[in-house]
Amino acid sequence: MILRDGDHVLLSQRGGPYGYGRWHAPSGKLDAGEPLTVGAARELREETGVEVRPEHLRLVHVVHHRQDAASQRIGLFFLATRWTGEPVNREPEKCLALRWWSVHALPVDMIEYPAAGLRGYLGNAEPLTEHGWP
Repeated sequence: MILRDGDHVLLSQRGGPYGYGRWHAPSGKLDAGEPLTVGAARELREETGVEVRPEHLRLVHVVHHRQDAASQRIGLFFLATRWTGEPVNREPEKCLALRWWSVHALPVDMIEYPAAGLRGYLGNAEPLTEHGWP
């Protein structure tokens, strides 16, 4: 999820085993039978307390990421076009911190595939990035 406030985007510092200490956009997995936009809005609310209605989400980039030979994922990057609330860390067992970052000075220690999605969106690139493939 891309939550933007002017020239700043909200990132979370991961506290779980995947990417510990590195920065990532708020995200998660869908529940069974859950539409994409509903799941994205739910994950944002669960992680940050920010409310966004599914109709206020716009798909802005897709990343097909190859982590290694056995692990691939597809990341769908939605921009919240309207939202309410102040972000707070609602999952401290999974997230070390939430922080607003300038789009002109993103952290160097971002996890690769969310960095590719965010840079694809910010750079008005083609809508698909294939990352980590030979």
